[in-house]
Amino acid sequence: MLLQSARLAISQLFSQPFRKVFWRSIGYTLLLLVIAWFMLESAVSTILLPYLGAWPWVATAMVWLLGTGMFIGAGFLIAPVSAMFAGIFLDDIALEVETKHYPGDPPGRELPVSAAVWLAAKFTVLVIFANLLALLLVLLPGINMMIFFLLNVNMMIFFLLNGFLLGREFFQFAAMRFASEDEVRALRKANEGVIFLGGMIIAGFMAIPLLNLATPIFAAALMVHVHKSCRSKYPQPVTHPFGR
Repeated sequence: MLLQSARLAISQLFSQPFRKVFWRSIGYTLLLLVIAWFMLESAVSTILLPYLGAWPWVATAMVWLLGTGMFIGAGFLIAPVSAMFAGIFLDDIALEVETKHYPGDPPGRELPVSAAVWLAAKFTVLVIFANLLALLLVLLPGINMMIFFLLNVNMMIFFLLNGFLLGREFFQFAAMRFASEDEVRALRKANEGVIFLGGMIIAGFMAIPLLNLATPIFAAALMVHVHKSCRSKYPQPVTHPFGR
């Protein structure tokens, strides 16, 4: 079931509606980073550099360090910031999956803006944590068996922790389009193993450079399928928290 859900999510990943959400989130991300770049550069130029006029070599070094730092920072921040923006549009992804693959079922209802923003914020924190851990793994020199062991332990922690958190958050997103929080909690507890394995698939997707920019989109699509499968085994009527 999980492999089929992942296959369906990937098959739809490059469709026009998914691409629209992806490029929209990337566009907002780049715009935000460019604005932040100019604001930081302006602040340094007007506040810090005038005090270094007596030491031109220090001013030159500061400019080079600033440029290098902003370049590295932009590369690090593009994944979590794009995840934040993509998280706001996940209802569009879920509706597209429901419409294409489950046309006979009633579609879910959009989450309130506050719930969507909260989900996006939580996922952004997860992505920042994952990127920090990945950066740590890259910086650690693999010069002996102990380092090799630590790398594997850290990688295992990365997958286990993110598998649990990502599976839980994105399943809750998919399920809350149809049910109240209490019903979602009961459904999640009844299917913890499947949801955790789905989260592990998402964590594996997030570990792939460049492709990880589409993690929220893939995760939302995957968990829509997982929720539909779990719901078929848990057919009790539900009461939607946002009304019908």
